Amino acid sequence: MSDALINGLAGAGGGIIAQLLTYPLQTVNARQQTDRETNKENNKLGTLQHMSKVVKHEGWGRLYKGLAPSLVGTVASQGVYYYFYQIFRDKAEAIALDRRKRGQGDGSVGMLSSLVVAALSGCVNVLLTNPIWVIVTRMQTHTKSSKKNHHRQASKTPEEIIAAIEPPPYGTSNAVQELYSEAGFLGFWKGVIPTLIMVSNPSMQFMLYETLLKKVKERRAMKKTGSNSVTALEIFLLGAVAKLGATVVTYPLLVVKSRLQAKQVAGADKKHHYEGTLDAIMKMIHNEGLGGFYKGMRTKIVQSVVAAAILFMIKEELVKGTRFLLGKNGLKTAVPKP
Repeated sequence: MSDALINGLAGAGGGIIAQLLTYPLQTVNARQQTDRETNKENNKLGTLQHMSKVVKHEGWGRLYKGLAPSLVGTVASQGVYYYFYQIFRDKAEAIALDRRKRGQGDGSVGMLSSLVVAALSGCVNVLLTNPIWVIVTRMQTHTKSSKKNHHRQASKTPEEIIAAIEPPPYGTSNAVQELYSEAGFLGFWKGVIPTLIMVSNPSMQFMLYETLLKKVKERRAMKKTGSNSVTALEIFLLGAVAKLGATVVTYPLLVVKSRLQAKQVAGADKKHHYEGTLDAIMKMIHNEGLGGFYKGMRTKIVQSVVAAAILFMIKEELVKGTRFLLGKNGLKTAVPKP
């Protein structure tokens, strides 16, 4: 089994566990990001308060809406990202070794090359898996909006009132049909431009992670303890710190992406309908101010930092275990989630 396949499978496994543990936070965050209004009660709610409100009005199941396609997306994203990362990383290492043979460099992959490898892997991942995440966003942000208007249904038959209060289930097929009717085949790549720009997130995360990891290993080597290996807990903490820094910098792009991928609001009010990335940015600035780009950031920080830390730790343990079972020695550096 190749290193690329080992890392791809380990990344997918770690991603599934991280996704299961943090999915309710993702659902709440998606709703916060796509809230197009200002001065609303929701803007004042904290993460746990918002979660409680969803449970109270829509039930526990709503916190896990879209989990199935999200798990598929996680497996696909982690598998694709780590698989191509390892392929690109191997090529970068081969180039570095060749340069050393020619008397150029020390044979190690530099920071710039590492960032390029992470960026290329992220771009491939985005282009291949974006349709899955559009569907997930649709399902996370779908609400039982008709329920709150049931008191206005006096003129309707009992059957119609029941249908309005309890609308039919909104599943994956409904989201796919709705999106295709709204925007056609290209609609499945809504938000792909800001998502491609978001590739800078794992690149920044990677840079921070690599820098911190190198310092930890150097400090351990200076103590001459006989081993500079990093523990699972240390990887957890390093992954959390690296993800925190990257998320704070790139969060506005994540909000724009979610706005584009969520269902467009129909009606005469054009401020809620986005024609594209630039149109979304301009309308958000005009109607919501800069604060609109940071809606739900506290929730996202908690979710993404915890998920990334769990992913790092589990992925590394899976890689170690797999290589041990296959009789392979050595452990290559982990890379962050896209």
